[in-house]
Amino acid sequence: MMIDFLHEYLNLTGSRLGCGQGVCHACVLIHDREDGTSEEIRTCITGAHFFGGKTIRTVEGLARRNDKGEVVELSAVQQAFLTHYSFQCGYCTPGFVNAATVLVEKLKREPVEKDKVEETITEALNEHICRCTGYVRYFEAVKDVVLSTPGLVKGGK
Repeated sequence: MMIDFLHEYLNLTGSRLGCGQGVCHACVLIHDREDGTSEEIRTCITGAHFFGGKTIRTVEGLARRNDKGEVVELSAVQQAFLTHYSFQCGYCTPGFVNAATVLVEKLKREPVEKDKVEETITEALNEHICRCTGYVRYFEAVKDVVLSTPGLVKGGK
């Protein structure tokens, strides 16, 4: 499976092997489609061969790095997760961060009405499972990013 390839051959261990059956979504990475959209793909149930020729991002690739490869700035989603202490054991956090990143990118293309923000976030994160039940902090971090990033929300105050 792709998660084995990420861990064993690329030393990218951010994606986590949770259930191993594609249910918990701790293992998701981001697939950047040719049309400019992105999607989450579960790496515990998808073979590495599927990703041949495709552009993908793991949680390790979301932060901005300098020419030495050092992280110099977290992504807005990663920073919001830290600000809101949106993790307990942290095992599922990479999956939630990737899901939130895909959501933010979607909202840049298709802003949502302000009264639909909470529903949109719930829908985007709904399939992710947190064994520590940290859902409220995940939700609040994503809501903070969505409401504070210009262009993601349309409509009244």
